[in-house]
Amino acid sequence: MIHYLQDGSISIGFMVKSAFFKRLKTIVSVIQDLYNGEVKGYQISGSQNQDLILRTLKKAINSNEDLSKLLIHSDQGILYQSPKYRNYLKKASFTQSMSAKGNAYDNAVVESFFRTLKCETVYLQKVKSLSDLIRSIDEYIYWYNHERIKLTLGGYSPIQYRLMNQ
Repeated sequence: MIHYLQDGSISIGFMVKSAFFKRLKTIVSVIQDLYNGEVKGYQISGSQNQDLILRTLKKAINSNEDLSKLLIHSDQGILYQSPKYRNYLKKASFTQSMSAKGNAYDNAVVESFFRTLKCETVYLQKVKSLSDLIRSIDEYIYWYNHERIKLTLGGYSPIQYRLMNQ
């Protein structure tokens, strides 16, 4: 969900981030909507590379929405600074935003999501294989978006909140 200010500028954007699951040597790349915390797209891979980031971004984008002023925020990781990634954002008319050097607070929303994801799936369920991890993440993100209530959203799930405020 994108909200525009009266002057036409954007007030909400997406945050992109990847997390490494050490024991299973797996990267999960996520794009989270800063409006309601909804996970808009995610990809799971054995390696972090440019294609993983771009696949995640493409999966999160709804072609029916006008996203010409969308703000995409990330940390200063090498993949988010690459010409290929920057050109993709530029062609899509997205505005790139990056954390200040050494300022982890800029990424607090998505970092919190990854902490919660790991605590509520991997650590609780004692995931043993890659297929278990993928299934757990798929199920968790569906539950997170559709059923898991957030106090910051008035006790609604991210999707319930978005649907109520359309």
